[in-house]
Amino acid sequence: QNFEKMQSQEVDIFDGSHIENAKNGFYFNINFMRGGHKNQFRYYNKTKRIQLIGMSRYQFGNAANDGSGESSVNLLTSDYIGDWNYFDHNKTVLIKIPTIKTKMVLGKVYLEDFSEETYFGFAKKCEELYHTRKQREMQK
Repeated sequence: QNFEKMQSQEVDIFDGSHIENAKNGFYFNINFMRGGHKNQFRYYNKTKRIQLIGMSRYQFGNAANDGSGESSVNLLTSDYIGDWNYFDHNKTVLIKIPTIKTKMVLGKVYLEDFSEETYFGFAKKCEELYHTRKQREMQK
């Protein structure tokens, strides 16, 4: 039906990487040993392009689960939600940080622009939010 080939930038594929169907597109999932990313794409008839519309990630943290949790961003609304934990070494207990809800504007990303930097950039912004909130919680 005269479809044009569309592809992303080069992305390293790991054993846990796979594509799965979504209601109006597909997910590209990347799973590592102690974490992973899920990237949601949608095809738009009007523009004839595939757009990244959401990303999420999870992290198990270190052996004490310090830095464990999950987050997501809706790229259409810029809504970010993060649920993270940190390990308090003084109390030897894992503490849940209150849910982080904020705006994270990443701009439009189309399949042809998508690369590892897309989801690693998202992870870096998540980590910055986590560390800021963790410091605030530790000072209480």
